[in-house]
Amino acid sequence: MTIQELGLLLGSIVASVVGQFLLKAGALRLGKVTGDNWLSHLLSMITTWELVAGLTAYGLGAIAYILLLTRVKLSIAAPSVSLIYVFTVLIGVVAFGESLPIARLIGVGLIMTGVVLVASQS
Repeated sequence: MTIQELGLLLGSIVASVVGQFLLKAGALRLGKVTGDNWLSHLLSMITTWELVAGLTAYGLGAIAYILLLTRVKLSIAAPSVSLIYVFTVLIGVVAFGESLPIARLIGVGLIMTGVVLVASQS
């Protein structure tokens, strides 16, 4: 993978992780959706800056990923962006105080191992 391809990969990952963080922050601001408040929540989604910024970040990540796909095999690119899952688990733990049970930690380790194995075979 060239430095430009690595940059596109990292850009896609970072933008997607930022998007995940902002969408969670926006969802927490909205509060729990129920049968009684779904319409007001739906309308609030377009005015909650975290949600708009999170969707924008996702869009930028998708653009970087599409550009990456013009240069790298899908069988390398797709598993590599699964690092998004690793970083979102870490953000969940650090920023939102979520627990990290051993099974989830093992799963994250397996994802990282898989990415290394797939990317090293390019």
